[in-house]
Formats: sequence, structure tokens, C-alpha cells
Amino acid sequence: MESEMKTNLQFVDLLNEWDPFKLKNGHYDTEIADTIQAIHELDQPDKLAKRIQSIYEFSFEQSIPIDECLKIAKQLFAIKENSSCSI
Repeated sequence: MESEMKTNLQFVDLLNEWDPFKLKNGHYDTEIADTIQAIHELDQPDKLAKRIQSIYEFSFEQSIPIDECLKIAKQLFAIKENSSCSI
């Protein structure tokens, strides 16, 4: 349980740093929560990228290029895989 919490905090840090709309920290709480939920539900970076794109587009009414979403999705999956290996 503690490792899952630590992993989720790593997701939060990465997504806050990503800041696709250059709003600075703290403006993405809802999107980050939705994205973390999606990470746990999905098992492929391309599906996660599409979900991330739609989450942020719904909130901000602006689209993020899918290649940017895929890049962050791959980084999120790398964190997820590292955490599952260290049980």
C-alpha cells in the first residue's frame, strides 16, 4: 500500500512538472487525479495518451498534440513498471 502511494506521488510530480499549458504548479489537480486513475486502468501507452489528451482537452478546451501525450504516457508507464518490480 505504501509503495502504491509513493508511486502515485511520483505520478503527481511528473504531471505537475509536465505543465502542458504553462500554468505553473497547482492548476491540474483534477486532471492529475483523472490521469492517475487512468494509469491504473489502462495497460498501453497509446491508450493512456488518448485518455490524457481527452482529460486535459475537456478541462481546458485546448488540445495537446498526441505525440506530447504519448511522451508523458510512456514516462508514466516507466514509473508504473518500476514500482511493480520492487515489491
